[in-house]
Amino acid sequence: QVQLVESGGSLVQAGGSLRLSCAASGRRIFSIYSMGWFRQAPGKEREFVAANIAATALDYADSVKGRFTISRDNAKNTVFLQMNSLKPEDTAVYYCAGGSCSGWGCRDRSSYSSWGQGTQVTVSS
Repeated sequence: QVQLVESGGSLVQAGGSLRLSCAASGRRIFSIYSMGWFRQAPGKEREFVAANIAATALDYADSVKGRFTISRDNAKNTVFLQMNSLKPEDTAVYYCAGGSCSGWGCRDRSSYSSWGQGTQVTVSS
């Protein structure tokens, strides 16, 4: 089992930037583990944002493509989500997830076995 802890959420104005971090522990071979970011706005389903698929491929939701970047530091067992040009509709609780998914399967919440507690991102207009 992997433990995930997110940080970096905050209140930011539209057009601003934030960098979320997710520190993983409890898995010896973090480098081949797929990591994803999801978000959930009030009253909405949790949705896919981005995935780093076993450190070999990247995938993004259309709504964030070109604005968000997912990256990882395997030496520190940490995955990041750099969010630029933030919009009010990006407001949500952001969750980090880990699993052994591949390809399009990494867009599916059920593909992930480990989840963080979430971090709040609020974008004001």
